[in-house]
Amino acid sequence: MSTRPEGYDPRAFEPFAVTVDLAVLTVRGGRLHVLLVQRGQEPYAGAWALPGGFVLPRESAGTAARRELAEETGLPGAVVAGLHLEQLRTYTEPDRDPRMRVVSVAYTALVPDLPEPRGGGDAAEARWLPYDEVPALAFDHDVILADARERVGAKLEYTCLATAFCPPEFTLGELREVYETVWGVPLDRPNFRRKVLTTPGFVEAVEGPPRRTGGRGKPAALYRAGGATALHPPLLRPEGRSA
Repeated sequence: MSTRPEGYDPRAFEPFAVTVDLAVLTVRGGRLHVLLVQRGQEPYAGAWALPGGFVLPRESAGTAARRELAEETGLPGAVVAGLHLEQLRTYTEPDRDPRMRVVSVAYTALVPDLPEPRGGGDAAEARWLPYDEVPALAFDHDVILADARERVGAKLEYTCLATAFCPPEFTLGELREVYETVWGVPLDRPNFRRKVLTTPGFVEAVEGPPRRTGGRGKPAALYRAGGATALHPPLLRPEGRSA
């Protein structure tokens, strides 16, 4: 156990709080969605916000992020525990919270389709909303959400992250849809297929019959995520185009 150094007076410093905020993104019906909660109390009562809350005294930021996500959305504990949370950045603007000085550690969670959430804790409601229909958010959550989308878009170029948005077995069309949805641009189908299949470890073919898709073409082969984590060469978004 650490001891306080002699002569150190914590009262000499203005106290501040630490919170966590989560930008949880997924692809639903060919559109990028974000998990939002409607605030049930002031400040910003009734406004939509990212899930999150205060870090407790004997709690790490990562533990607080999972606890708050489960409490405010009602998602099953096993689902929340299995999510891959990536720390986005820390937000420290002095006036970002009207209550007091609050520093927020923001996370992104990049997930395949999850169950419908329900409000809990101090959240009156929780809902998946299309990214392009998100209203003005409480606090500085608009900035956090925009930063999260940019981070995701950049990581799709150099990592195998896109497969995290897909079910365990997926078609190349479903994988391409992830890129088009996050980047906000259409991709050339033959070129995309060639790049994916020639990138070592990106995807692995699944044995068995192909899946019939909604289109009029022939049934599509199924794939699963490969063993690679980084893409060599990178799969870059079309030049001059960004989400």
